[in-house]
Amino acid sequence: MTQYFAGIDIGSTMTKVVIMDSGIIASNIGPTGPEQRRLANKVMEKALKEVDLAFEAITYVVATGYGRINVPFADKQITEISCHAKGVANFFPEAKTIIEVGGQDCKGIKINNGKPVDFVMNDKCAAGTGRFLEIIADALGIKIKEMGEIGLQGNNPAKISNICTVFAEQEVVARLAEGVPLNDLVAGILESLANRISRMVNRLHVAEEVVVTGGGAKNVGLVKALSDKLGYALAVPPEPLLTGAVGAALLGKDIADKDLQDGVSLQTKERSLKEIKIF
Repeated sequence: MTQYFAGIDIGSTMTKVVIMDSGIIASNIGPTGPEQRRLANKVMEKALKEVDLAFEAITYVVATGYGRINVPFADKQITEISCHAKGVANFFPEAKTIIEVGGQDCKGIKINNGKPVDFVMNDKCAAGTGRFLEIIADALGIKIKEMGEIGLQGNNPAKISNICTVFAEQEVVARLAEGVPLNDLVAGILESLANRISRMVNRLHVAEEVVVTGGGAKNVGLVKALSDKLGYALAVPPEPLLTGAVGAALLGKDIADKDLQDGVSLQTKERSLKEIKIF
């Protein structure tokens, strides 16, 4: 009988879920909002519908991310550090360093055989995160999805002196008014962000293979700037937003396998997802 495992990652800006058997068979991503418990149910329902599965068919569910306590149907909550390590190792078995550029924070994680051995995080300031890029993109009147390609076209990256998001926003608007080309301005922003992130992760003594995850991994200009600063080629997962959820599902499988080896019965879930109270 096929067993299925689910991982749900409630991040600061996006909520992600994957369903796995021997590999990923379904996934769903939605924006994180104030009603996290309701959204957790919604993204799970969409993923289940994608493969025509009932919630009762899921053997084990692990929740991760900063909102992991708001998943009422999870069997266990595990920190995002452990889940990202497990998820990245699934795609890149030789990975030693993870750089996760999320919506509201940035992490550096050193791993060995898929397990975290050390990590660093940015402070609570938005600088160095995806939110920083969103604010700057809005100030420049461009789409955040375009920033990477625009930055790659810059031949003379502008020097951005401010690292505070508010002051950096004011600075880039002023520089644009001075006539600094948009390509060079965006290239300068990405270089400034890469400087900040590289200084943080270098405290871990970065070692290859280095993998970039999170929404920031979708910004090709930022990935190149980070590669240049660190001096390593950087790998990016097929969907960099899903590594935490993948790791959560895989850790759920490990737990279930161990329980089975220990003779612990894996009982079928008695309730459907819709019957679980979300308030």
